[in-house]
Formats: sequence, structure tokens, C-alpha cells
Amino acid sequence: MAGHSKWANIKHKKAAADAKRGKIFTRLIKEITVAAKMGGADVGTNPRLRLAVDKAFDANMPKDTIQRAIDRGAGNLEGVNYEECRYEGYGIGGAAVMVDCLTDNKTRTVADVRHAFSKFGGNMGTDGCVSFQFKHCGQLLFAPGTDEDTLMEAALEAGAEDVLSHDDGSFEVITPPYEFSDIRATLEKAGFKADMADVSMKPLNETELTGDDALRMQKLLDALESLDDVQDVFTSAVMDEEA
Repeated sequence: MAGHSKWANIKHKKAAADAKRGKIFTRLIKEITVAAKMGGADVGTNPRLRLAVDKAFDANMPKDTIQRAIDRGAGNLEGVNYEECRYEGYGIGGAAVMVDCLTDNKTRTVADVRHAFSKFGGNMGTDGCVSFQFKHCGQLLFAPGTDEDTLMEAALEAGAEDVLSHDDGSFEVITPPYEFSDIRATLEKAGFKADMADVSMKPLNETELTGDDALRMQKLLDALESLDDVQDVFTSAVMDEEA
């Protein structure tokens, strides 16, 4: 894609996320609690919980904080009862947007999400209007200069679905969502440490935005991200680095 650096875009997102670390802790605690409630407290048999705990360790969350969240979800401690909900819509230039939430009040959450969409130039759509444009998968991004042949061999042998090369020289390994942790660990043992690694909703097609459109889209995404009930925001939009 002309003028677009996958590496710079991902690094920008990571830096923005790191700047909100306090909020990240809150979101991770909610995800751990819900995962433990739905699938049990054993990370060995609950892949969703294992992913959440791995993310928490990556974010340097204390072990006792993680354990309290697991205990709360398993019913061993009292806590708030969260519900999962997903809202879909369109941003600037028709870019797809998907918003995953955990909330104790769906009426409040849907109103907040709809308000953010309308205030910043987007449109909230119906269930399923854009979700088909995304693939649930693990993504590991490796810096330009990584040995492509060796990475590809190691990744495919570990069970990865695909290895993508980008115009800026970076490489992206795609994994099944619940095999992500094992594949990541195998690659690290082989000497490949990803600079960005996450289970995400990967857009099947990207909408490139530049200039004012990119700035407007970033404002919409920031507004959605800032909502207390929002866990993740996924979009097909790719903004130039100035946004």
C-alpha cells in the first residue's frame, strides 16, 4: 500500500497503548474476571483465560492482582457482574469499526458508544454489519531486517497459519487465536522475539486515510477507546503517521 508503513503504524498504536497503562490494567482485570467466570479458573484448560493472563504479565501486572481477578471470576470473591457486548459501525471514509465492551450496564454503554460515533463523524450500524470484514487471529510483528526464510520455517513448523512480508521490510506471523501463546513461545525459543504480539481482529481489507480524514478518524477511535466500558476497538482504517 503506497506510503503506508505497517511497522510505523503498529509501533504508533503500541506507544499510544503504553501511554494508557492504568486503563490497560482495568481492562485486563475485567477480561480475566470474565474469562474465569465463563471457562473456569484453570489457565491450562481455559485458553481465553490463558491469553488474558499472558497479556497481564506482558503489561507487568502483579501476580496477586491477576489471582484476585481469577478468584473473582470463579466466584471465590465478590465482584461486579460484567456482560460482553459488541457494537459495529463505520468511521471516516466508510472504514469499518468494531467495538468490544464489558459492562455492568448495557443501556449506558450503547448510549456512550452511539454518542461517540455520531459526535466524531461516524455511524453506528447493526449487529454483523462489519464483523465479516475481520478475522479473529493472533498477530506477531517482527522488525525490518528479520531473516525471512528462517522466520517462515520456524513459524510454519510451530503451527502458524501464514507469514506476511510488508513493503517496509517488517514481517507478520498469523496464528490461530488460541494457539497464539504456544506459537509465540516456540518462536521466542528459536530466537524470534516479536515487537508487537496480540490476539486481535485483523481487517481483511484496509482503508487508507490521509490528512484531515486521518485526523478525524483518529479522534473517533480515541473517543471510543476512552470509554470506560470499552475493551478493544478494531478498525480497517490505516492512518498516515501524522495522525
